[in-house]
Amino acid sequence: MLQFPDHAREMRKGEEDAVDALLKIAFDRNDEANLVHALRRSGDIAGETVLPMGERIVGYYALSKMVAPKGWLCLAPVAIAPDVQGRNYGLRMMGMLCEWAKLSNQTVVVLGAVPFYERAGFSLAQARKLTTPYPIGHTMVVGNDADAPTGTLIYPKPFAKLE
Repeated sequence: MLQFPDHAREMRKGEEDAVDALLKIAFDRNDEANLVHALRRSGDIAGETVLPMGERIVGYYALSKMVAPKGWLCLAPVAIAPDVQGRNYGLRMMGMLCEWAKLSNQTVVVLGAVPFYERAGFSLAQARKLTTPYPIGHTMVVGNDADAPTGTLIYPKPFAKLE
């Protein structure tokens, strides 16, 4: 029987273990789950979104508060369960996030696969004047009305463990 996901929604209390399991299987390691734990402990998480399918969580992303520029958010991690990848669920989740960022004039920065994130609405060109501790060629932004904002990206402390 075909099964389709519900609508993406805010993660609920008690779904942390399901998110951990998803992150571990999607990335085949513990780094992303550990990052999320550290971001929760530090109070840097601004929001967590899940994509439920029946009793499972098949999609997830976290938004965290950037240290600088003030008011910006960073997107990480993003995960889709391996057995449902290729169905555009991640692209749809990112598309909805990009639309929200544009409508609310909320700047979100992401480091990742350029073709995927640009299809969703992020812009590599818009990030070109930023200074970042990560590769600028994989840094994208969405939601800022400025042509190409300038500034130095300072991520929450838990990201330092990934460098």
